[in-house]
Amino acid sequence: MISSLLQSDIGKFRIVAFLEGISYLFLAITMYYKYVHAIGLPNKIVGMFHGILFIIYVVLAFRLRKKYDWSFSKFAIILIASLIPFGTFYIDYKYLRIDYTKL
Repeated sequence: MISSLLQSDIGKFRIVAFLEGISYLFLAITMYYKYVHAIGLPNKIVGMFHGILFIIYVVLAFRLRKKYDWSFSKFAIILIASLIPFGTFYIDYKYLRIDYTKL
Protein backbone atom coordinates (compact mmCIF):
# COMPACT_ATOMS: atom_id res chain seq x y z
CA MET A 1 0.00 0.00 0.00
CA ILE A 2 2.67 2.52 0.97
CA SER A 3 4.79 1.66 -2.06
CA SER A 4 1.83 2.41 -4.34
CA LEU A 5 1.35 5.77 -2.58
CA LEU A 6 4.99 6.67 -3.13
CA GLN A 7 4.60 6.32 -6.90
CA SER A 8 2.44 9.44 -7.30
CA ASP A 9 2.70 13.03 -6.12
CA ILE A 10 -0.76 12.82 -4.55
CA GLY A 11 0.28 9.67 -2.71
CA LYS A 12 3.36 11.38 -1.30
CA PHE A 13 1.21 14.33 -0.26
CA ARG A 14 -1.25 11.97 1.44
CA ILE A 15 1.59 10.43 3.45
CA VAL A 16 2.92 13.85 4.49
CA ALA A 17 -0.63 15.00 5.37
CA PHE A 18 -1.13 11.92 7.55
CA LEU A 19 2.20 12.38 9.31
CA GLU A 20 1.51 16.09 9.79
CA GLY A 21 -1.86 15.27 11.35
CA ILE A 22 -0.30 12.71 13.68
CA SER A 23 2.44 15.14 14.69
CA TYR A 24 -0.24 17.74 15.47
CA LEU A 25 -1.89 15.30 17.87
CA PHE A 26 1.45 14.44 19.49
CA LEU A 27 2.15 18.16 19.84
CA ALA A 28 -1.08 18.58 21.79
CA ILE A 29 -0.07 15.74 24.10
CA THR A 30 3.41 17.14 24.69
CA MET A 31 1.98 20.60 25.36
CA TYR A 32 0.05 19.10 28.25
CA TYR A 33 3.29 17.79 29.75
CA LYS A 34 5.04 21.08 29.07
CA TYR A 35 2.49 23.28 30.81
CA VAL A 36 1.09 20.96 33.49
CA HIS A 37 4.17 18.97 34.49
CA ALA A 38 6.93 21.38 33.35
CA ILE A 39 8.49 18.75 31.08
CA GLY A 40 9.42 20.72 27.97
CA LEU A 41 11.90 18.56 26.05
CA PRO A 42 9.33 16.30 24.35
CA ASN A 43 7.47 19.39 23.18
CA LYS A 44 10.61 20.81 21.59
CA ILE A 45 11.37 17.57 19.76
CA VAL A 46 7.82 16.97 18.54
CA GLY A 47 7.45 20.67 17.73
CA MET A 48 10.51 20.56 15.50
CA PHE A 49 9.21 17.54 13.56
CA HIS A 50 5.76 19.07 13.32
CA GLY A 51 7.21 22.30 11.94
CA ILE A 52 9.24 20.46 9.31
CA LEU A 53 6.24 18.37 8.26
CA PHE A 54 4.07 21.49 8.12
CA ILE A 55 6.52 23.23 5.78
CA ILE A 56 6.73 20.15 3.55
CA TYR A 57 2.91 19.96 3.54
CA VAL A 58 2.53 23.58 2.42
CA VAL A 59 5.24 23.31 -0.26
CA LEU A 60 3.70 20.13 -1.67
CA ALA A 61 0.24 21.71 -1.61
CA PHE A 62 1.51 24.63 -3.71
CA ARG A 63 3.18 22.26 -6.16
CA LEU A 64 0.07 20.09 -6.49
CA ARG A 65 -2.20 23.11 -6.93
CA LYS A 66 -0.24 24.10 -9.98
CA LYS A 67 0.13 20.57 -11.34
CA TYR A 68 -3.55 19.56 -10.95
CA ASP A 69 -5.06 23.03 -11.43
CA TRP A 70 -6.93 23.02 -8.12
CA SER A 71 -9.49 25.77 -7.63
CA PHE A 72 -8.68 28.50 -5.14
CA SER A 73 -11.39 27.30 -2.74
CA LYS A 74 -10.14 23.70 -2.78
CA PHE A 75 -6.57 24.89 -2.29
CA ALA A 76 -7.61 27.17 0.59
CA ILE A 77 -9.47 24.34 2.31
CA ILE A 78 -6.44 22.07 1.97
CA LEU A 79 -4.16 24.74 3.47
CA ILE A 80 -6.57 25.65 6.28
CA ALA A 81 -7.02 21.97 7.14
CA SER A 82 -3.38 21.82 8.20
CA LEU A 83 -4.15 24.35 10.94
CA ILE A 84 -7.08 22.43 12.44
CA PRO A 85 -6.70 19.25 14.50
CA PHE A 86 -7.87 16.27 12.42
CA GLY A 87 -8.07 18.60 9.38
CA THR A 88 -5.51 16.71 7.33
CA PHE A 89 -7.42 13.48 7.91
CA TYR A 90 -10.57 15.15 6.60
CA ILE A 91 -8.95 16.43 3.41
CA ASP A 92 -7.41 13.03 2.77
CA TYR A 93 -10.88 11.51 2.93
CA LYS A 94 -12.68 14.30 1.08
CA TYR A 95 -10.18 15.51 -1.55
CA LEU A 96 -7.10 13.32 -1.94
CA ARG A 97 -8.50 9.85 -2.59
CA ILE A 98 -9.19 10.73 -6.22
CA ASP A 99 -7.16 8.73 -8.72
CA TYR A 100 -5.29 11.52 -10.48
CA THR A 101 -3.46 9.06 -12.73
CA LYS A 102 -6.65 8.68 -14.81
CA LEU A 103 -6.95 12.41 -15.59
